[in-house]
Amino acid sequence: MSKQRRTFSAEDRYSIVQESLRSGPSEVSRKYSLSPSLLRRWKEKYLASGKDGLRDSYPRVDPQLRILEEENERLKRIVAKQALELEVKSELLKKTPIGPRKR
Repeated sequence: MSKQRRTFSAEDRYSIVQESLRSGPSEVSRKYSLSPSLLRRWKEKYLASGKDGLRDSYPRVDPQLRILEEENERLKRIVAKQALELEVKSELLKKTPIGPRKR
């Protein structure tokens, strides 16, 4: 039997830590099938930073948002390339001498 990786929301972690502070960590870790070291880490984060310490340390990025960010980066590169081309062309025009026309 393989163990599945479970995820807990910040609210779940908070309620488990609160329960462990009331009932004791060994009882709670058995009840929720958590390792005592994980419960201890959650408790340390809670005591250090409060409820905010129990939030995920990495933000979950919406796939649609990621697609939009990639598109934004691609468009920024295009605009930068065009700006560079315009700058080079304007420099070339400045260097080109404009003399009297021959008839």
